[in-house]
Amino acid sequence: MKLRLLFFLALLGLSGTVFSQTDSRIYDIIDAVSESRIGADVATLAGFGTRHTLSDTVSQTRGIGAARRWIKAEFDKISADCGGCLEVFYQRNLVKEGEGSRIIRDVWVVNVVAILRGTETPDNYIMMSGDIDSRVSDPVDFTSDSPGANDNASGMAGTIEAARVLSKYQFKSSVVFAGLSGEEQGLFGGRGLAAYAKEQGWNLIGILNNDMIGNIRGLDGVISNRDFRIFSEPVPPTETDRQRRGRRFYGGEVDGISRQLARYIHKTTQTYMPEMNPMMIYRLDRFGRGGHHRPFNDLGFAGVRIMEAHENYTQQHQDIRVEDGIAYGDVLEHVNFPYAAKLTAVNAIALASLAWAPPAPTNVEIGGIVEPSAKLRWEASPGAVGYKVYWRDTTSPTWDHFRMVGNVTETTLEGIVIDNFFFGVAAIGPDGHESPVVFPGGVFRD
Repeated sequence: MKLRLLFFLALLGLSGTVFSQTDSRIYDIIDAVSESRIGADVATLAGFGTRHTLSDTVSQTRGIGAARRWIKAEFDKISADCGGCLEVFYQRNLVKEGEGSRIIRDVWVVNVVAILRGTETPDNYIMMSGDIDSRVSDPVDFTSDSPGANDNASGMAGTIEAARVLSKYQFKSSVVFAGLSGEEQGLFGGRGLAAYAKEQGWNLIGILNNDMIGNIRGLDGVISNRDFRIFSEPVPPTETDRQRRGRRFYGGEVDGISRQLARYIHKTTQTYMPEMNPMMIYRLDRFGRGGHHRPFNDLGFAGVRIMEAHENYTQQHQDIRVEDGIAYGDVLEHVNFPYAAKLTAVNAIALASLAWAPPAPTNVEIGGIVEPSAKLRWEASPGAVGYKVYWRDTTSPTWDHFRMVGNVTETTLEGIVIDNFFFGVAAIGPDGHESPVVFPGGVFRD
């Protein structure tokens, strides 16, 4: 009983506000994700024969044109069920022959986008994406059967299912569900939508790119329906020379905005889905591979790749065939729908937590040089009722310690020496949802 009382008191901010550590709505979201609906959607997408970016756009039953029209129709149905809550549209860019080695003729790269508009900070956006297109062994073969059941009908089906589930709720920030084309030809769909987001002035808090979330049997011999990976780059490529110089003296080599987004997903999963094992991979993507979060990273947006932990390469980018007793090809029977549902839930709860949270604090600075206590200050976040100051050992991958500091914009951590830890600040909303942690971007001296 004494420990419970101490824990309760620890949740009190200086203003006397009680911050809940969990939100029952998150458990409802997890329970609402349907593996049967995901399975049906993967089967439908695989049933279009091929979804190659250069494939047929006229047929109603085969090719990428039929696939993207079906995806838009699904988003439209979801919107109709929630009274028109989604803004559904195509976003397209003309890619000219020769812009990439896999673009052998001019092609319209068409994305399908659905926006659930936020009620308080609608100009803040959180995005989940999956890829529409598929391929076989030859990346410019746009006629052969390429069902792409796992790569990436699984991620696209997960995105549609997340839209179904989250459309039942209202959020402070806007949530975007996107089907991206042209991934296998050179990440052209992501480039187009990232540029569109920049042109529209979106404050894009994070992109959760889902690319292959349905395989549990790895070529490495491991079978696991719990492990998954979160890939994230260390710092944005758009950082300034001043920021780069600052990192040399003050740290932050693994504390960019994408890395903080990865930690956020890791923490949310461990809090609400402790049966899952999120593996943070400190790398932009797999060796020699690419994903649709990268074009957003290139423009300075936070973005991560969420995917299965154990890949089977005989089922990726392969002509359908049997060779030396091995069945090659990305076909429906290799997709584990319960696992895809779990990773869809991982995405959905991260999206909901971010969209219910206040914006992250800005202009976070740190002080306490040659002093026995670290000091932090920041600008207030709209809608925040308090803040958490986090710190961790410099070798730790996660934020392991925190202090609730109430609705203030500066604090001193008595006895915590600035030299020995890394620090960050997160804003907290009235229902307990937190923003991503912000690593200090400046230093002050009193």
